[in-house]
Amino acid sequence: MLVILEDGERLGVIPLAEALQAARERDLDLVEVAPNSVPPVCRILDYGKFMYDQAKRERSAAKLQHHGDLREVRFKVKISDHDLEMKVRRAERFLQEGDKVKLSVMFRGREIVHPELGKRLLDLARTQLEPVATVEKPPTMEGRFMNMILGPQAQKPVRPKAEPRPPRAQKAPAAETAPVASEG
Repeated sequence: MLVILEDGERLGVIPLAEALQAARERDLDLVEVAPNSVPPVCRILDYGKFMYDQAKRERSAAKLQHHGDLREVRFKVKISDHDLEMKVRRAERFLQEGDKVKLSVMFRGREIVHPELGKRLLDLARTQLEPVATVEKPPTMEGRFMNMILGPQAQKPVRPKAEPRPPRAQKAPAAETAPVASEG
Protein backbone atom coordinates (compact mmCIF):
# COMPACT_ATOMS: atom_id res chain seq x y z
CA MET A 1 0.00 0.00 0.00
CA LEU A 2 1.06 3.57 -0.73
CA VAL A 3 1.69 5.45 2.54
CA ILE A 4 1.62 9.24 2.87
CA LEU A 5 2.64 11.16 6.01
CA GLU A 6 0.47 13.90 7.52
CA ASP A 7 2.66 16.64 6.00
CA GLY A 8 2.12 15.16 2.50
CA GLU A 9 5.50 13.41 2.20
CA ARG A 10 5.34 9.98 0.55
CA LEU A 11 6.86 7.00 2.30
CA GLY A 12 6.27 4.89 -0.78
CA VAL A 13 4.68 1.50 -1.32
CA ILE A 14 5.28 -0.58 1.80
CA PRO A 15 3.61 -3.62 3.42
CA LEU A 16 0.85 -3.19 6.01
CA ALA A 17 2.99 -4.26 8.97
CA GLU A 18 5.65 -1.66 8.20
CA ALA A 19 3.00 1.05 7.69
CA LEU A 20 1.42 0.25 11.07
CA GLN A 21 4.86 0.30 12.72
CA ALA A 22 5.62 3.72 11.16
CA ALA A 23 2.28 5.05 12.49
CA ARG A 24 2.97 3.71 16.00
CA GLU A 25 6.43 5.31 16.04
CA ARG A 26 4.86 8.70 15.34
CA ASP A 27 1.94 8.16 17.81
CA LEU A 28 -0.54 8.61 14.95
CA ASP A 29 -3.16 6.53 13.16
CA LEU A 30 -3.00 4.72 9.81
CA VAL A 31 -6.08 5.68 7.80
CA GLU A 32 -7.03 4.15 4.45
CA VAL A 33 -8.17 7.05 2.25
CA ALA A 34 -8.45 5.39 -1.18
CA PRO A 35 -9.16 1.67 -0.82
CA ASN A 36 -10.16 1.14 -4.47
CA SER A 37 -6.99 2.54 -6.03
CA VAL A 38 -4.10 0.34 -7.03
CA PRO A 39 -2.16 0.23 -4.74
CA PRO A 40 -4.49 1.32 -1.88
CA VAL A 41 -3.58 4.71 -0.40
CA CYS A 42 -3.16 5.18 3.35
CA ARG A 43 -2.25 8.26 5.36
CA ILE A 44 -0.52 8.50 8.71
CA LEU A 45 -2.38 11.19 10.65
CA ASP A 46 -4.20 12.05 13.87
CA TYR A 47 -7.64 10.59 13.14
CA GLY A 48 -9.47 12.64 15.80
CA LYS A 49 -8.07 15.89 14.41
CA PHE A 50 -8.85 14.72 10.86
CA MET A 51 -12.51 14.05 11.75
CA TYR A 52 -12.79 17.37 13.62
CA ASP A 53 -11.43 19.29 10.61
CA GLN A 54 -13.74 17.41 8.23
CA ALA A 55 -16.81 18.18 10.38
CA LYS A 56 -15.73 21.82 10.57
CA ARG A 57 -15.45 22.00 6.75
CA GLU A 58 -18.92 20.43 6.36
CA ARG A 59 -20.44 22.93 8.81
CA SER A 60 -18.91 25.90 7.01
CA ALA A 61 -20.08 24.54 3.63
CA ALA A 62 -23.61 24.09 5.01
CA LYS A 63 -23.70 27.74 6.07
CA LEU A 64 -23.07 28.82 2.49
CA GLN A 65 -25.91 26.71 1.04
CA HIS A 66 -29.32 28.19 0.32
CA HIS A 67 -32.05 25.79 1.44
CA GLY A 68 -35.00 27.55 -0.16
CA ASP A 69 -37.46 28.95 2.32
CA LEU A 70 -41.22 28.60 1.85
CA ARG A 71 -42.70 31.99 1.00
CA GLU A 72 -46.45 32.58 0.84
CA VAL A 73 -48.43 34.73 -1.57
CA ARG A 74 -52.12 35.13 -0.70
CA PHE A 75 -54.98 35.92 -3.04
CA LYS A 76 -58.66 36.55 -2.47
CA VAL A 77 -61.25 35.20 -4.88
CA LYS A 78 -62.33 38.70 -5.98
CA ILE A 79 -58.82 39.97 -6.79
CA SER A 80 -58.38 42.55 -9.54
CA ASP A 81 -56.26 41.74 -12.59
CA HIS A 82 -53.56 44.26 -11.67
CA ASP A 83 -53.26 42.98 -8.09
CA LEU A 84 -53.01 39.42 -9.41
CA GLU A 85 -50.20 40.44 -11.80
CA MET A 86 -48.29 42.15 -8.97
CA LYS A 87 -48.58 39.12 -6.71
CA VAL A 88 -47.53 36.77 -9.51
CA ARG A 89 -44.46 38.96 -10.13
CA ARG A 90 -43.63 38.78 -6.43
CA ALA A 91 -43.95 34.99 -6.52
CA GLU A 92 -41.72 34.92 -9.60
CA ARG A 93 -39.05 36.93 -7.76
CA PHE A 94 -39.19 34.49 -4.81
CA LEU A 95 -38.79 31.54 -7.19
CA GLN A 96 -35.84 33.14 -8.97
CA GLU A 97 -34.16 33.63 -5.58
CA GLY A 98 -34.47 29.86 -5.05
CA ASP A 99 -37.36 29.85 -2.57
CA LYS A 100 -40.48 27.70 -2.75
CA VAL A 101 -43.78 29.57 -3.03
CA LYS A 102 -47.09 28.67 -1.45
CA LEU A 103 -49.94 30.26 -3.38
CA SER A 104 -53.04 30.56 -1.19
CA VAL A 105 -56.55 31.64 -2.11
CA MET A 106 -58.60 32.78 0.87
CA PHE A 107 -62.36 32.22 0.73
CA ARG A 108 -64.56 34.59 2.77
CA GLY A 109 -68.19 33.99 3.68
CA ARG A 110 -70.24 32.34 0.92
CA GLU A 111 -67.25 32.23 -1.47
CA ILE A 112 -66.37 28.84 0.03
CA VAL A 113 -69.18 27.19 -1.96
CA HIS A 114 -67.36 28.05 -5.21
CA PRO A 115 -63.95 26.36 -4.90
CA GLU A 116 -63.71 26.24 -8.72
CA LEU A 117 -63.08 30.01 -8.67
CA GLY A 118 -60.06 29.54 -6.43
CA LYS A 119 -58.79 26.65 -8.55
CA ARG A 120 -59.13 28.77 -11.69
CA LEU A 121 -57.17 31.56 -10.01
CA LEU A 122 -54.36 29.19 -8.97
CA ASP A 123 -54.25 27.64 -12.46
CA LEU A 124 -53.95 31.12 -13.98
CA ALA A 125 -51.06 31.97 -11.65
CA ARG A 126 -49.39 28.61 -12.39
CA THR A 127 -49.52 29.18 -16.16
CA GLN A 128 -47.94 32.62 -15.73
CA LEU A 129 -45.18 31.13 -13.55
CA GLU A 130 -44.53 28.06 -15.73
CA PRO A 131 -41.17 29.27 -17.11
CA VAL A 132 -39.66 29.56 -13.62
CA ALA A 133 -41.66 27.09 -11.50
CA THR A 134 -42.70 23.48 -11.17
CA VAL A 135 -45.74 22.30 -9.21
CA GLU A 136 -44.67 20.45 -6.07
CA LYS A 137 -48.16 20.13 -4.57
CA PRO A 138 -51.33 20.59 -6.65
CA PRO A 139 -54.22 22.74 -5.38
CA THR A 140 -55.87 21.35 -2.22
CA MET A 141 -58.46 22.75 0.19
CA GLU A 142 -57.33 23.27 3.77
CA GLY A 143 -60.07 24.90 5.80
CA ARG A 144 -61.02 28.16 4.11
CA PHE A 145 -57.83 28.26 2.05
CA MET A 146 -56.95 26.57 -1.22
CA ASN A 147 -53.18 26.07 -1.40
CA MET A 148 -50.68 25.09 -4.07
CA ILE A 149 -46.91 24.84 -3.62
CA LEU A 150 -44.50 25.73 -6.43
CA GLY A 151 -40.76 25.12 -6.44
CA PRO A 152 -38.08 26.79 -8.51
CA GLN A 153 -37.37 25.05 -11.79
CA ALA A 154 -34.08 23.20 -11.78
CA GLN A 155 -31.51 25.20 -13.67
CA LYS A 156 -29.72 23.14 -16.29
CA PRO A 157 -25.98 23.72 -16.12
CA VAL A 158 -24.87 25.75 -19.09
CA ARG A 159 -21.98 24.06 -20.83
CA PRO A 160 -19.65 26.23 -22.85
CA LYS A 161 -19.92 25.57 -26.55
CA ALA A 162 -17.14 23.44 -27.91
CA GLU A 163 -14.85 25.05 -30.39
CA PRO A 164 -15.60 23.99 -33.94
CA ARG A 165 -13.31 21.26 -35.15
CA PRO A 166 -11.12 21.88 -38.13
CA PRO A 167 -12.30 20.01 -41.21
CA ARG A 168 -10.85 16.56 -41.63
CA ALA A 169 -8.30 16.02 -44.32
CA GLN A 170 -9.89 14.19 -47.22
CA LYS A 171 -8.29 10.92 -48.18
CA ALA A 172 -7.27 10.60 -51.77
CA PRO A 173 -9.61 8.17 -53.56
CA ALA A 174 -8.13 4.69 -53.81
CA ALA A 175 -6.77 3.82 -57.22
CA GLU A 176 -9.18 1.70 -59.12
CA THR A 177 -7.92 -1.82 -59.59
CA ALA A 178 -10.36 -3.06 -62.20
CA PRO A 179 -10.71 -1.22 -65.50
CA VAL A 180 -14.08 0.34 -66.08
CA ALA A 181 -15.87 -1.06 -69.11
CA SER A 182 -16.79 1.69 -71.48
CA GLU A 183 -19.77 1.59 -73.73
CA GLY A 184 -18.91 1.78 -77.32
